[in-house]
Amino acid sequence: MTSPASSTLSTALDVEKIRKEFPILHQTVNGRDLVYFDNAATSQKPLVVINALAEYYKGYNANIHRGIHTLAEKATKAFEQTRLTAKEYINARSEQEIVFTRGVTESINLVASSYGRTFIKEGDEIIVSELEHHSNIVPWQFVVEEKNAVLKVIPVTDRGELDLDAYRKLLSSKTKIVSVNHASNSLGTVNPIKEIIRLAHAVGAVVFIDGAQAGAHLDIDVQDLDCDFYTVSAHKMYGPTGAGFLYGKKELLEKMPPYQGGGEMIKEVTFKKTTYNDLPHKFEAGTPNIADVVAFRYAMDFITETGRAAMAAHEHDLLQYATERVSRLKGVNLVGTAPEKVSVLSFTVDGIHPFDIGQMLDARGIAVRTGHHCTQPLMDRYGIEGTVRASFAVYNTKKEIDQLVEGLERVINFMK
Repeated sequence: MTSPASSTLSTALDVEKIRKEFPILHQTVNGRDLVYFDNAATSQKPLVVINALAEYYKGYNANIHRGIHTLAEKATKAFEQTRLTAKEYINARSEQEIVFTRGVTESINLVASSYGRTFIKEGDEIIVSELEHHSNIVPWQFVVEEKNAVLKVIPVTDRGELDLDAYRKLLSSKTKIVSVNHASNSLGTVNPIKEIIRLAHAVGAVVFIDGAQAGAHLDIDVQDLDCDFYTVSAHKMYGPTGAGFLYGKKELLEKMPPYQGGGEMIKEVTFKKTTYNDLPHKFEAGTPNIADVVAFRYAMDFITETGRAAMAAHEHDLLQYATERVSRLKGVNLVGTAPEKVSVLSFTVDGIHPFDIGQMLDARGIAVRTGHHCTQPLMDRYGIEGTVRASFAVYNTKKEIDQLVEGLERVINFMK
């Protein structure tokens, strides 16, 4: 596996100091120290994020944008500061291109509903891949069924990489949208999205990138990528649940109709006609999730200040170490062996159901994810019901991986 950054950078991180910033890690589960390896589902939150949430509710809880009193203005300023931070985090051209949503799922639904239902016609084609989370399949199926369009699927190789030759053959003048993830939640595969985008643009298609698994692990530069849409979820980036943002090129967002109606997204309302607000507020109907958006800024700052390159190097070292140790266990089959991955290790064990492994590891205080990981078509591709998935974050250690390996050895020996 190739490292996204020099492994020597990981030595610059004081992981024990970082761990002190995460209160939830310092507890026992079933009488043992917690080992949290379910970061691809949601990462834990540092004190700076937790404190930001508390400070908002304790100090300046108010609705935003429309109030002129002191608390409303302070809340509005904090909310909009997160938008500016998000713009810098992904190198968008303007804060108008950052739309706050509840996360990746809502962002995909927003674009599928607004852009898809507006611009997709009968016979048009939408391309997704076998690597996708259900959230990046089902919304496009809604559009395809409604518009009598066609859904095409990029196949996955045995190693868990997208088959780019097959992708090139799927593209045509009828291709209008390509929607793929930056990194797979099930396998960790990092996709060559810059090339995917270039090829899609060559036939006139727009490209949506699901960055749920990339936001905390990879450098994201939407201008360099030239993607049309990109989205992340705060809760996978050391931030709160129920918050995220959608990036969209301004010229596309301006052509799209509103996704929902209500306060904030309007400019003027009469019973005869309503005019809509400017970007990005056109897509932010109603009172938003103010507190969690405010706290999201501190999560992005935590990643930036800790150093994305150093974090990626540390996580790569963990993944490499875990891959080597787990793969040597009797009966273990790795699922997803692409050379470039984020810190996700998926595997099965001969004769033992993933659910049983997960339960028995939990009895030892080790939290992993088991099942199909909301990627049933991908599991079908490999002919399995699901996998055990261990996913690593900046606060994880090799000692914890040793505990995982010891636990797996005990499970295998007991079940065999």
